[in-house]
Amino acid sequence: MNIELNGKNIQTEHKSAFALRDSLSKNAIIILNGFILEKDLQINSGDSLVIIEKGKMPSSDELEATMVSRHTPKVHQKVKNSKVAIAGLGGLGSNIAVMLARIGVGELLLIDFDIVEPSNLNRQSYYIKHLGMNKTDALKEQLKEINPFIKIITKNIKIDESNLKELFASYDIVCEAFDKADQKAMLINGILQNFPDKKIVSGSGMAGYDSSNKISTKKALKNLFICGDLEAEARVGMGLMAPRVTICAAHQANMILRLILDIYDV
Repeated sequence: MNIELNGKNIQTEHKSAFALRDSLSKNAIIILNGFILEKDLQINSGDSLVIIEKGKMPSSDELEATMVSRHTPKVHQKVKNSKVAIAGLGGLGSNIAVMLARIGVGELLLIDFDIVEPSNLNRQSYYIKHLGMNKTDALKEQLKEINPFIKIITKNIKIDESNLKELFASYDIVCEAFDKADQKAMLINGILQNFPDKKIVSGSGMAGYDSSNKISTKKALKNLFICGDLEAEARVGMGLMAPRVTICAAHQANMILRLILDIYDV
Protein backbone atom coordinates (compact mmCIF):
# COMPACT_ATOMS: atom_id res chain seq x y z
CA MET A 1 0.00 0.00 0.00
CA ASN A 2 1.03 3.63 -0.48
CA ILE A 3 1.62 5.70 2.66
CA GLU A 4 3.49 8.84 3.65
CA LEU A 5 6.47 8.17 5.93
CA ASN A 6 8.44 11.11 7.34
CA GLY A 7 7.18 13.33 4.54
CA LYS A 8 7.90 10.91 1.68
CA ASN A 9 5.50 8.69 -0.25
CA ILE A 10 6.52 5.03 0.01
CA GLN A 11 5.13 1.57 -0.66
CA THR A 12 4.93 -0.79 2.30
CA GLU A 13 3.78 -4.34 2.90
CA HIS A 14 3.45 -3.81 6.66
CA LYS A 15 -0.13 -3.94 7.91
CA SER A 16 0.32 -2.30 11.31
CA ALA A 17 2.06 0.79 12.64
CA PHE A 18 4.25 -1.09 15.10
CA ALA A 19 5.35 -3.59 12.45
CA LEU A 20 6.50 -0.70 10.29
CA ARG A 21 8.20 0.98 13.24
CA ASP A 22 9.97 -2.20 14.36
CA SER A 23 11.35 -2.74 10.88
CA LEU A 24 13.21 0.56 11.27
CA SER A 25 13.78 1.17 14.98
CA LYS A 26 11.99 -0.58 17.84
CA ASN A 27 12.62 2.23 20.32
CA ALA A 28 11.31 5.02 18.10
CA ILE A 29 8.21 7.15 18.60
CA ILE A 30 5.57 6.57 15.95
CA ILE A 31 2.92 9.13 15.05
CA LEU A 32 -0.09 8.13 12.95
CA ASN A 33 -2.14 10.91 11.38
CA GLY A 34 -1.06 13.40 14.05
CA PHE A 35 -1.38 11.12 17.09
CA ILE A 36 1.38 9.38 19.06
CA LEU A 37 0.58 5.68 19.29
CA GLU A 38 0.84 3.79 22.57
CA LYS A 39 -0.80 0.67 21.15
CA ASP A 40 -0.60 -0.87 17.72
CA LEU A 41 -3.11 0.10 15.03
CA GLN A 42 -3.74 -1.03 11.49
CA ILE A 43 -2.42 1.30 8.83
CA ASN A 44 -4.29 2.08 5.64
CA SER A 45 -3.39 3.42 2.24
CA GLY A 46 -2.97 7.20 2.37
CA ASP A 47 -2.07 7.31 6.07
CA SER A 48 0.64 9.68 7.23
CA LEU A 49 3.20 8.25 9.64
CA VAL A 50 6.24 9.77 11.26
CA ILE A 51 8.89 7.71 13.02
CA ILE A 52 11.24 9.61 15.32
CA GLU A 53 14.25 8.10 17.02
CA LYS A 54 14.60 9.73 20.44
CA GLY A 55 17.79 11.72 20.86
CA LYS A 56 18.71 11.47 17.18
CA MET A 57 18.73 14.52 14.91
CA PRO A 58 16.73 13.73 11.76
CA SER A 59 18.25 14.42 8.38
CA SER A 60 17.54 17.86 6.93
CA ASP A 61 15.03 16.48 4.42
CA GLU A 62 13.10 14.73 7.22
CA LEU A 63 13.23 17.53 9.79
CA GLU A 64 10.30 19.53 8.44
CA ALA A 65 8.04 16.46 8.33
CA THR A 66 8.91 15.53 11.90
CA MET A 67 8.36 19.11 13.11
CA VAL A 68 4.77 19.14 11.85
CA SER A 69 4.04 15.51 12.69
CA ARG A 70 1.57 16.45 15.45
CA HIS A 71 -0.51 18.63 13.12
CA THR A 72 -4.04 17.55 12.30
CA PRO A 73 -3.67 15.60 9.02
CA LYS A 74 -3.98 17.32 5.66
CA VAL A 75 -3.51 20.89 6.94
CA HIS A 76 0.23 21.36 6.55
CA GLN A 77 0.29 22.12 2.84
CA LYS A 78 -2.31 24.88 3.18
CA VAL A 79 -0.44 26.34 6.13
CA LYS A 80 2.87 26.14 4.27
CA ASN A 81 1.40 27.94 1.26
CA SER A 82 -0.04 30.79 3.34
CA LYS A 83 1.27 34.34 3.80
CA VAL A 84 0.49 36.44 6.87
CA ALA A 85 1.46 40.03 7.70
CA ILE A 86 1.86 41.02 11.35
CA ALA A 87 1.66 44.74 12.15
CA GLY A 88 3.26 45.41 15.53
CA LEU A 89 5.69 43.08 17.30
CA GLY A 90 4.90 43.72 20.96
CA GLY A 91 3.05 41.48 23.39
CA LEU A 92 0.53 40.35 20.80
CA GLY A 93 2.55 40.39 17.61
CA SER A 94 5.71 38.72 18.90
CA ASN A 95 3.78 35.86 20.50
CA ILE A 96 1.53 35.47 17.46
CA ALA A 97 4.58 35.27 15.20
CA VAL A 98 6.10 32.52 17.35
CA MET A 99 2.89 30.47 17.18
CA LEU A 100 2.55 30.91 13.42
CA ALA A 101 6.19 29.94 12.93
CA ARG A 102 5.67 26.81 15.00
CA ILE A 103 2.75 25.67 12.84
CA GLY A 104 4.75 26.38 9.68
CA VAL A 105 3.07 29.38 8.05
CA GLY A 106 5.02 29.68 4.83
CA GLU A 107 5.71 33.42 4.81
CA LEU A 108 5.56 36.00 7.58
CA LEU A 109 5.87 39.74 7.10
CA LEU A 110 6.99 41.32 10.39
CA ILE A 111 6.53 45.09 10.74
CA ASP A 112 7.61 47.31 13.62
CA PHE A 113 9.82 50.38 14.10
CA ASP A 114 10.69 49.98 17.80
CA ILE A 115 13.55 48.40 19.73
CA VAL A 116 13.43 45.83 22.52
CA GLU A 117 13.65 47.42 25.97
CA PRO A 118 13.45 45.97 29.50
CA SER A 119 9.77 46.71 30.15
CA ASN A 120 8.87 44.52 27.15
CA LEU A 121 10.17 41.35 28.74
CA ASN A 122 7.20 40.73 31.06
CA ARG A 123 4.93 39.79 28.14
CA GLN A 124 6.76 39.93 24.80
CA SER A 125 8.68 37.09 23.18
CA TYR A 126 12.16 38.51 23.61
CA TYR A 127 15.17 37.78 25.81
CA ILE A 128 17.76 39.79 27.71
CA LYS A 129 20.18 39.34 24.83
CA HIS A 130 17.75 41.17 22.54
CA LEU A 131 17.74 44.43 24.53
CA GLY A 132 18.53 47.35 22.24
CA MET A 133 17.91 45.37 19.05
CA ASN A 134 15.25 46.26 16.52
CA LYS A 135 12.22 44.11 17.28
CA THR A 136 12.13 42.98 13.67
CA ASP A 137 15.70 41.66 13.85
CA ALA A 138 15.32 40.11 17.31
CA LEU A 139 12.14 38.29 16.37
CA LYS A 140 13.46 37.06 13.02
CA GLU A 141 16.50 35.63 14.80
CA GLN A 142 14.23 33.79 17.22
CA LEU A 143 11.84 32.48 14.57
CA LYS A 144 14.67 31.07 12.47
CA GLU A 145 15.73 29.03 15.50
CA ILE A 146 12.15 27.74 15.82
CA ASN A 147 11.47 26.94 12.17
CA PRO A 148 14.15 27.30 9.48
CA PHE A 149 11.71 26.30 6.74
CA ILE A 150 9.61 29.48 6.69
CA LYS A 151 10.25 32.73 4.83
CA ILE A 152 10.51 35.80 7.03
CA ILE A 153 10.41 39.34 5.65
CA THR A 154 11.01 42.28 7.99
CA LYS A 155 10.17 45.96 7.64
CA ASN A 156 11.62 48.27 10.28
CA ILE A 157 9.12 51.03 9.56
CA LYS A 158 6.14 52.84 11.05
CA ILE A 159 2.91 52.03 9.25
CA ASP A 160 0.76 54.96 8.14
CA GLU A 161 -1.71 55.85 5.41
CA SER A 162 1.10 56.62 2.96
CA ASN A 163 2.71 53.15 2.98
CA LEU A 164 -0.16 50.87 3.98
CA LYS A 165 -1.19 49.86 0.46
CA GLU A 166 2.34 48.97 -0.60
CA LEU A 167 3.14 47.01 2.57
CA PHE A 168 0.10 44.73 2.58
CA ALA A 169 -0.71 44.34 -1.12
CA SER A 170 0.48 40.73 -1.40
CA TYR A 171 -0.85 39.36 1.91
CA ASP A 172 -4.33 37.85 2.23
CA ILE A 173 -4.37 37.93 6.04
CA VAL A 174 -3.32 40.95 8.10
CA CYS A 175 -2.81 40.65 11.85
CA GLU A 176 -3.29 43.92 13.74
CA ALA A 177 -1.19 43.90 16.91
CA PHE A 178 -0.72 47.56 17.78
CA ASP A 179 -0.84 49.10 21.25
CA LYS A 180 -2.72 52.33 20.60
CA ALA A 181 -6.35 52.73 19.57
CA ASP A 182 -5.63 55.33 16.89
CA GLN A 183 -3.06 53.05 15.25
CA LYS A 184 -5.50 50.14 15.34
CA ALA A 185 -8.22 52.25 13.72
CA MET A 186 -5.85 53.56 11.04
CA LEU A 187 -4.75 50.07 10.02
CA ILE A 188 -8.17 48.43 10.14
CA ASN A 189 -9.88 51.25 8.24
CA GLY A 190 -7.06 51.38 5.72
CA ILE A 191 -7.24 47.66 4.99
CA LEU A 192 -11.04 47.63 4.77
CA GLN A 193 -11.05 50.58 2.40
CA ASN A 194 -8.15 49.59 0.16
CA PHE A 195 -8.37 45.80 0.32
CA PRO A 196 -11.97 44.79 1.08
CA ASP A 197 -11.27 41.11 0.42
CA LYS A 198 -8.37 40.80 2.86
CA LYS A 199 -8.95 39.22 6.26
CA ILE A 200 -8.02 41.24 9.36
CA VAL A 201 -7.51 39.71 12.80
CA SER A 202 -7.28 42.34 15.53
CA GLY A 203 -6.74 42.42 19.30
CA SER A 204 -8.67 44.59 21.75
CA GLY A 205 -8.81 44.27 25.54
CA MET A 206 -6.29 42.06 27.33
CA ALA A 207 -4.83 44.20 30.12
CA GLY A 208 -4.72 43.28 33.80
CA TYR A 209 -5.48 39.93 35.37
CA ASP A 210 -9.24 39.57 35.02
CA SER A 211 -10.75 36.20 34.10
CA SER A 212 -9.17 34.44 31.15
CA ASN A 213 -12.64 33.37 30.07
CA LYS A 214 -13.65 36.94 29.22
CA ILE A 215 -11.28 36.87 26.27
CA SER A 216 -12.97 35.58 23.13
CA THR A 217 -12.96 35.86 19.34
CA LYS A 218 -15.74 37.80 17.63
CA LYS A 219 -16.61 38.33 13.99
CA ALA A 220 -17.21 42.07 13.75
CA LEU A 221 -17.58 42.29 9.97
CA LYS A 222 -17.37 39.85 7.07
CA ASN A 223 -13.57 40.05 7.01
CA LEU A 224 -12.80 41.56 10.44
CA PHE A 225 -12.23 39.38 13.49
CA ILE A 226 -11.53 40.87 16.93
CA CYS A 227 -9.96 38.98 19.84
CA GLY A 228 -9.98 40.11 23.46
CA ASP A 229 -12.51 41.19 26.07
CA LEU A 230 -13.11 44.53 24.25
CA GLU A 231 -12.84 46.37 27.58
CA ALA A 232 -9.56 46.05 29.48
CA GLU A 233 -7.21 48.57 27.90
CA ALA A 234 -3.84 49.44 29.41
CA ARG A 235 -3.98 52.60 31.56
CA VAL A 236 -2.63 54.00 34.81
CA GLY A 237 -3.32 51.29 37.38
CA MET A 238 -3.98 48.62 34.71
CA GLY A 239 -0.85 47.06 33.27
CA LEU A 240 -0.14 44.43 30.65
CA MET A 241 1.16 41.02 31.72
CA ALA A 242 2.02 37.80 29.98
CA PRO A 243 -0.97 35.57 30.87
CA ARG A 244 -3.85 37.59 29.40
CA VAL A 245 -1.76 39.07 26.60
CA THR A 246 -0.66 35.61 25.52
CA ILE A 247 -4.21 34.25 25.73
CA CYS A 248 -5.37 37.01 23.40
CA ALA A 249 -2.41 36.35 21.09
CA ALA A 250 -3.36 32.67 20.97
CA HIS A 251 -6.93 33.61 20.01
CA GLN A 252 -5.55 35.69 17.16
CA ALA A 253 -3.14 32.99 16.00
CA ASN A 254 -5.87 30.34 16.04
CA MET A 255 -8.27 32.57 14.10
CA ILE A 256 -5.53 33.14 11.53
CA LEU A 257 -5.05 29.37 11.25
CA ARG A 258 -8.79 28.89 10.77
CA LEU A 259 -8.83 31.50 8.00
CA ILE A 260 -5.89 29.78 6.30
CA LEU A 261 -7.98 26.59 6.36
CA ASP A 262 -11.00 28.46 4.90
CA ILE A 263 -12.97 28.34 8.15
CA TYR A 264 -14.69 31.67 8.71
CA ASP A 265 -16.88 31.14 11.77
CA VAL A 266 -15.51 31.86 15.23
